[in-house]
Amino acid sequence: MARRKKGRDISGWIVIDKPVGLTSNTVVGKVRHAFQAKKAGHAGTLDPAATGVLAIALGEATKTVPYIVDALKTYEFTVRLGIATNTDDADGEVIETSDLRPDDAAIETALGAFRGDIMQVPPAFSAVKVDGERAYAKARAGDAVELAARPLHVAELDIVDRPDADHLRLRMVCGKGGYVRSIARDLGLALGCLGHVTELRRTASGPFAAEGAVTLEGITGLAGTEEIDTLLLPLEVALEVLPEARCTALAAERLRHGNPGEITHTTAGYGDEAWASHGGQAVAVGIYRAGMLHPSRVFVA
Repeated sequence: MARRKKGRDISGWIVIDKPVGLTSNTVVGKVRHAFQAKKAGHAGTLDPAATGVLAIALGEATKTVPYIVDALKTYEFTVRLGIATNTDDADGEVIETSDLRPDDAAIETALGAFRGDIMQVPPAFSAVKVDGERAYAKARAGDAVELAARPLHVAELDIVDRPDADHLRLRMVCGKGGYVRSIARDLGLALGCLGHVTELRRTASGPFAAEGAVTLEGITGLAGTEEIDTLLLPLEVALEVLPEARCTALAAERLRHGNPGEITHTTAGYGDEAWASHGGQAVAVGIYRAGMLHPSRVFVA
């Protein structure tokens, strides 16, 4: 017999302003413990050295994580020009240096190649699996790591500031799977001056922004109180990318049991993915066809 998970049946999203030095999974664990939730997960890893928006789903909201993972994310970061490291960030060992320092015009020209649909090779020190093993584990062991280039959509990549000749502040909006460290590395190579990331902050992840984030200390300080639940955002926030499909109470019951349900009003077209709602509450996500929603995932009331 399977063991029942301990904790509360609580659902929703909480947006944490992740501090430096913690892994994303560590933060998830602390948040789950603070809420005493049965289930929790995040919607996009941040490196331990990075700060900013870490969207964490609790309970039924974990079923909506893919929609945040697929959403655009915004990063602000600092590139140190003239130095390459083996990790492509400030935590790594210096492997090469350069005295060349390009001007702003040269940088702006080079940035053009990193906008739109590009191919990007992840850093050797990353969680990408190679022959069943994490790339960072192989890299730490001194093994050569060769990773294949992956597609990445970069919607925006712009200069924010150039505080001095050695440093460059950039802002990037990109799709899932993007590595800021790779952008810094490849931009430095394109400019001939080398480069690595010294500071990285995620300011937005889909509908979640840093302005609405809560500190980890703020969450853990409210652990076990009634007030902590007021900080949760509804799981429906993650479904805003899909058209809503309203249904009756009878249809909601059918959908929650995995059966097609009749839709009374929607802007979804035939074959579109949509989310069914009753009384403003998410019931299911599925495919809309001929007045019916055919559920692919359902939410427990």
